[in-house]
Amino acid sequence: MAETVTPKPDSPETGTPESGTPESGTRENVRSLDLKVEVLARVEGEGGMHVRVRGNRVEDVKLNIFEPPRFFEAFLRGRQFTEVPDITARICGICPVAYQMSSCHAMEEACGVEVGGTLRELRRLLYCGEWIESHALHIYLLHAPDFLGYESAIHMAADFPEGVQRALELKKVGNELLTLVGGRSVHPINVKVGGFYKAPSRSDARAMIGRLEWARDASIETLRLVAGFDFPVFEREYEFVALRHPDEYPFNEGRLVSSAGLDVPISEFDRHFFEEHVEHSNALHGRRRHGGAYFVGPMARYNLNFDRLPASVQAAALEAGLEETVNNPFRSIVVRSVEMLYACEEALRILDGYEPPPAPAVEVTPREGVGHGCTEAPRGILYHRYRIGADGSVLDATIVPPTSQNQPTIEEDLKAFVEDHLHLPQDRLVWQCEQAIRNYDPCISCATHFLDLHLEEVE
Repeated sequence: MAETVTPKPDSPETGTPESGTPESGTRENVRSLDLKVEVLARVEGEGGMHVRVRGNRVEDVKLNIFEPPRFFEAFLRGRQFTEVPDITARICGICPVAYQMSSCHAMEEACGVEVGGTLRELRRLLYCGEWIESHALHIYLLHAPDFLGYESAIHMAADFPEGVQRALELKKVGNELLTLVGGRSVHPINVKVGGFYKAPSRSDARAMIGRLEWARDASIETLRLVAGFDFPVFEREYEFVALRHPDEYPFNEGRLVSSAGLDVPISEFDRHFFEEHVEHSNALHGRRRHGGAYFVGPMARYNLNFDRLPASVQAAALEAGLEETVNNPFRSIVVRSVEMLYACEEALRILDGYEPPPAPAVEVTPREGVGHGCTEAPRGILYHRYRIGADGSVLDATIVPPTSQNQPTIEEDLKAFVEDHLHLPQDRLVWQCEQAIRNYDPCISCATHFLDLHLEEVE
């Protein structure tokens, strides 16, 4: 039987009906508020948040990202194309594989090389490890405390030790896969343009099967657990954007598709998407060329690729109460659990028939050209574009991470959510604003509450 966890009685998440209470105010009572975040901690940046409400209408929402630019694209210029996977991996300690894979695909396209067969399967296996460790971290340690009313996973562990232990063990299994294929669990060192420096032995690969069978069972328990959470009533119409492959749930390859009908090759990314600088953020905001915000990540992949999931994973998702389309971002924790289960199943499929390839990589000879790469990081599509010279030197680089693409949508969610939930008591409104941001698993360090929110009544 799946475990159940009851939210803490004194949590802002419990004991308050959605219809509001006299002390909280209702939609008929005009409210003017300032929700301020002085500092939020992120893996890839620092910033704050400010939501201003006047007369029951949100006047302004800002995610203020004030971390100084890191200039990765600039200091890649002049480096050899073979160096790019190792350099870009340092952008993120949670999803370095995504940066390595997108850069490898882009460089291989520029050089006219395709990587297939067992090497392609090993790349998918490496991605399975990253999804498992990243999703387990987010589901249990970063997001579940929001639903259960705990300040942090450390506080949650006192009442829910088995869940925290399961999270750490799932993350460990993901890290072991990264080590098996990538050479180490953080910033893998075995990845190269064309493949790998060394392929794992059959015996080492098959030694992971028992661990992944446990992880598959633990993922099913995770899915059952999070499906029982209470989710705020909130849905919007989104343009979901993800990769779509003819035969498989996407990791490394596919066409760019959207719920609004987009269906183009990766090389046309710049024709349909752009980044803009906004005054309140040093992080660029990604938008569609027609100006609209869009949504990348697990919910986008799920909504656009449900039919590509194995039948057993589809059945588990439906049993957990999901439909084939999900428009409530608060249910993203359930979708992530579905993807973690898929990653375990996919890893087991690859390992079951694994035989080491004849060579760990294909030869890649540089030539002058432009290459595009787009793969599915845990948080969504990660696009790379490089122009290289005949000697293999990088002449130009563009990197568009998923968090920057989701920032306009996060701001729009906050605006809609606050306006629809002004009847809530202040502490619950603040609490669920935090959840609304965490739905996207932005690259934020939130082992404790990442938002120090202050709610001020404005006369």
